[in-house]
Amino acid sequence: MQGWFAIDVEKDLKLIRLTMGGFFESATIVEMRARLVDAIASLGCAANDHLTLCDIREMDIQSQERVGEFAKLVGSDDVRSRRLAFVTARSLARLQAKRLTSREGVEFFTEADEALEWLTT
Repeated sequence: MQGWFAIDVEKDLKLIRLTMGGFFESATIVEMRARLVDAIASLGCAANDHLTLCDIREMDIQSQERVGEFAKLVGSDDVRSRRLAFVTARSLARLQAKRLTSREGVEFFTEADEALEWLTT
């Protein structure tokens, strides 16, 4: 399945909800990055002060090239969040997501409610 994403903004929580699914191409990652930058700017908070809940339960296993592109995206100064919670379903997808970053402030969950609670406490 072709890669897709949805971005929702919750201004009161300074929260970006990013949902992704399918198998991504580079062009989709570039588009997603541009939309993320716009969504983050709409929060009106200081740089890197927002929270991100990234739901990848419907995401396919990605190629090494795409994993590298996602790692650059996660670590880039203009989208990096104060805290990042990944919601994953399959253990293989979770292992792939864990390779994206080793920085502090990143956790992995199987339930979105648990991820949101961790982000906002």
